[in-house]
Amino acid sequence: MKKVLFVFGLLMMISMGNSFAQKYALIDMEYILKRIPAYESATKQLEAMTEEWQAEVDKEVETVNAMYKKYQADLAFLAGSEKTKRENEIVAKENAIQELRNQYFGPEGALFEQQEKLIKPIQDNIYEAIKAISTEEGYALVLDRASATSVIFASPSIDISDLVLSRLGYSK
Repeated sequence: MKKVLFVFGLLMMISMGNSFAQKYALIDMEYILKRIPAYESATKQLEAMTEEWQAEVDKEVETVNAMYKKYQADLAFLAGSEKTKRENEIVAKENAIQELRNQYFGPEGALFEQQEKLIKPIQDNIYEAIKAISTEEGYALVLDRASATSVIFASPSIDISDLVLSRLGYSK
């Protein structure tokens, strides 16, 4: 009799534990971002800036390559001081190119600043919408399907991407 009561009590605890199961949801950030016109516009602006800056860097690289080829061609005719002077000019130009790359593409460069200015507000709005929906619906976890490479399958019924878009004012 004690064994039966113990097993019954154990089953009751397990079933009660399941009744307190936490709710989960999925979003697809790529899906959401593709449906926000401001994001597409910001991405195009960033791509245009990147192409412009990269062209400037490439032009400077071509200049230094031409300087080096001319140096190589003239090497036999250069005196010691002239040789050193030309080498220093080439090194200085290479350093300037690296500085230019950092100015545009470095961790605190112009591209990063533009991303912060154009993309971050959109991401913040999405985050706030997800947070509000999660609080209202009682989701303990919202997982991004686009960045979660280990998600093999997830039921479409727990995907709240369209709900997030609706919250942001975008419909299907």
